[in-house]
Amino acid sequence: MNIRFDVVTIFPELFDSVLGASILKRARQAKKIDVRFFNPRNKTTDKHHTVDDSPYGGGPGMVMKVEPIAKTLKSIRRRKRSRCILLSAKGSRLTQTKVQQLAQDYDQLILICGRYEGVDERVLHYVDEEISIGDFVLTGGELGALVIIDAVSRLRPGVLGHEESSTDESHSQPGYLEYPQYTRPEIYEGQSVPPVLLSGDHKKISEWRKYHSGKVE
Repeated sequence: MNIRFDVVTIFPELFDSVLGASILKRARQAKKIDVRFFNPRNKTTDKHHTVDDSPYGGGPGMVMKVEPIAKTLKSIRRRKRSRCILLSAKGSRLTQTKVQQLAQDYDQLILICGRYEGVDERVLHYVDEEISIGDFVLTGGELGALVIIDAVSRLRPGVLGHEESSTDESHSQPGYLEYPQYTRPEIYEGQSVPPVLLSGDHKKISEWRKYHSGKVE
């Protein structure tokens, strides 16, 4: 079964360029992944399709309303192995271990993209977990959703051209960073490819790569 990403966002057009190029484009065309969009504005009843309001208690900015998001989530058909995720600055940090878990354990990820000052806290009633892609602030959850789509998709069968590409790279194992890589030309502006990589001695090459694989501090 392919994996389906159901993205709840008021700006689905932000995903066009990334999903329309390279590996993700080919994966969608091959039906290895399926990405669908659900706009909470479509679940509003006022003529302005309002999805935000001022926060109770005062304060700057606007907060996304619970009702349009809740109705949107209820309209999404759930698979058996489904996970609903809110992209949130206060969520748990996204790691490669988490990405591997999401890729292996689920066939559907529902990704809620907040905006403005965040979402009404009652949205969490419909959410399985909150995830943050780092200790910084973005204007919305769309970039975080794209990060999850990209990172998870490449671990799904048939998405990458070579399956080993996802197993022999940085963070594929705890504390592991990929060894230095070189390609043609052999010499460029006085900088040469390490001789061991040209030797054809696979044992020595393997030892060199292991030695030069960094560790995450």
